[in-house]
Amino acid sequence: MQQKQSFAIEGMTCQACATRIEKVLNKKDAIVQAEVNFASEEAQVVFDNQQIDTDGVIKLIEKAGYQASIKKEIAIAPASHVSIRLWVLLLINIPFIIGMVGMLIGQHHLMLPPLWQFILASIVQLVLAVPFYKSAWASIKGGLANMDVLVTIGTVSIYLYSTYMLFWGDASVAGALASNMADMSANSAMAGHSLVPHGGHDLASTMGMPHVYFEASVMVIGFVSLGKFLEERAKKNSLNSLSLLLKLRPTQVQVKRDETWTTVPLNQVQIGDVIRANHGDRIAADGVVLSGNGWADESHLTGESRPEEKATGSQVLAGSVLNDGSIIYQAKQLGAKTLLGDMMSALSEAQGSKAPIARIADKVSGIFVPVVVGIALLTFVLTLWLKGDMTVAIMNAVAVLVIACPCALGLATPAAIMVGMGQAVKRGIWFKDATVMEEAAHVNVVVFDKTGTLTEGKPQLGAVSLVAGTGLSENDLLRIAASVEQSATHPLARAIVNAAQTKALTLTEPTKVEFIVGEGMLANLPDVGEVRVGKADFCHFILPAEHEAIWDVASIVAVSVNGKAIGAFALADGLKEDTVDAIRRLKENNIDIYVMSGDHPQVVSYVAGQLGIPHAFGNLSPRDKAERIQALKKEGKIVAMVGDGVNDAPALAAANVSFAMKGGSDVAEYSASATLMQQSANQMVDALLVSRATLHNIKQNLFFAFIYNVLGIPLAAFGFLNPVIAGAAMAMSSVSVLSNALRLKYLKI
Repeated sequence: MQQKQSFAIEGMTCQACATRIEKVLNKKDAIVQAEVNFASEEAQVVFDNQQIDTDGVIKLIEKAGYQASIKKEIAIAPASHVSIRLWVLLLINIPFIIGMVGMLIGQHHLMLPPLWQFILASIVQLVLAVPFYKSAWASIKGGLANMDVLVTIGTVSIYLYSTYMLFWGDASVAGALASNMADMSANSAMAGHSLVPHGGHDLASTMGMPHVYFEASVMVIGFVSLGKFLEERAKKNSLNSLSLLLKLRPTQVQVKRDETWTTVPLNQVQIGDVIRANHGDRIAADGVVLSGNGWADESHLTGESRPEEKATGSQVLAGSVLNDGSIIYQAKQLGAKTLLGDMMSALSEAQGSKAPIARIADKVSGIFVPVVVGIALLTFVLTLWLKGDMTVAIMNAVAVLVIACPCALGLATPAAIMVGMGQAVKRGIWFKDATVMEEAAHVNVVVFDKTGTLTEGKPQLGAVSLVAGTGLSENDLLRIAASVEQSATHPLARAIVNAAQTKALTLTEPTKVEFIVGEGMLANLPDVGEVRVGKADFCHFILPAEHEAIWDVASIVAVSVNGKAIGAFALADGLKEDTVDAIRRLKENNIDIYVMSGDHPQVVSYVAGQLGIPHAFGNLSPRDKAERIQALKKEGKIVAMVGDGVNDAPALAAANVSFAMKGGSDVAEYSASATLMQQSANQMVDALLVSRATLHNIKQNLFFAFIYNVLGIPLAAFGFLNPVIAGAAMAMSSVSVLSNALRLKYLKI
């Protein structure tokens, strides 16, 4: 039996790490599918739990050189703080930075003396750089080199070379000091000058001291570590919308215990507790209002900015804010079982998924590090051969290693996906995964069902037609139809039941209820017989030649008993408030629009005419809708389907991307690839435009990531970048990609 589980991963430093873990997992027969997201630092694994359990998966990840644990309940990420290690590293970097600046302006005495450089560089290289060594070794043991391998090779090479030149080179410190001290003492005695040693590279040039480059190894480690810190902080805080959703939950609530109101922590609230919320309080649980009234802001779930009125019997949702009034409600669902908890789980899973475009980075990172090491070796050999200078050859090769670290490449796609998913949820759109979001960005055809999507889905009883000779009244017809339809969830069925309840008609409980998808319902009613309720043809109903105009533009629900039609209802349904605006926006974005409905063709054409939709088809079965969508796909169209009923499920499954209205049928929501919380066509347009903006951002990020390497590696190889500048540029490449992704937070559509 297949099981899906999310695992938190520790120890990844770049996309190569994520690729390595994926390869290790996917090689195993027991693993059905594994996706590792570098930005969210998690793995989503589908496995056969009869062959392997979660502990077995964790052991496989650990064997690859990383730490793993089952991802537990979502919690607010702790604030990112600068570690003592990073503080010490930055402090050691300060004198080297001052010395580097001094050299640029001709003040060489600002550089530390070589021995001091060696001492500080040794602290960095032998103590503070240990995390790089551990990561590099674990990566090599796992069979794949990550970015820390490049940093380690580069900085250790500089450190060892400078150490050799300092103590054992032709102009070592010991030899240079002994020789120059004697000469300078004699000269000083003759000229009356005192001996004032200078530091760093100035000492080397004036006193025959060696050229050392400890500042390069120290500053590369410093810049890369700082870049990692900024990257980590952005990934855990700025990129992730989950922390904002978690903050919607109150920390304490007022609960009625033993007839006394008591303030308790949220984790002590139980299902069934009676809770009080006053003006400004957040709702702690999904529940039902027992007394009081007020207005609640539920925009975090639906994207709808207008507050919802709450009175006795109203539903309240966890995380919503009571903007006005005071209510007492009973908790029905808590924590992960609430709609807010479900949203956080869905967002976490969607953000952790991988878009197809991310495979570009996966393929590149798989071979990137070995190729870069090869380029660095080639640079070293050619530079040494052409210039005959070991120092220049080493510096150029190290610059190649440092500038080429593929961090930005690994962050390019997941960073944008995380922010884009957050923006979608903010607007009340729940994408199932990143693949859906990428596909939605390419949509050029949208197919709408009519009822409940373009129209309100709350039709009203407009007219009744009785077949002559039945001896039934309109109330009799309504009672029979409502008795059968009370088991259905379709908007037309609800309208008939509501009309019967308004007239206080007594309904009979049906037996042998059967749903005929796309046609109607079949049931037995005591003292009546076999009743059919649904389409006119299904119930053998023929509309009289002379009829009111409403029958030509309304939805018709017919009724038959024992195979004979007894009457029908005309149900009129108005357009949703934002439908006209949604259609306008789709046209502005060059997206073609279709209406495909099971309703009467005249009704469908009437609604399409109101909206200026050129393609309208009625009287379609669920199979017909799915086949027409398949035909559009064969023409090369990328199709999105919007629906809310059971009869929309085949079409939703057939489309490239599908949107279900929240509150519609469970089958529709299950079949769809995204859910619209506002039940709004305009919200679907938002989903398409957010997806387009996210995909555009991903492409920008990939361009930035590639251009750093495409330009940086040749510049480093030819000596135009020293290792320090290369380290700073590499760190900035990740920061620039993250900053560009964060622009999606200010998206206006």
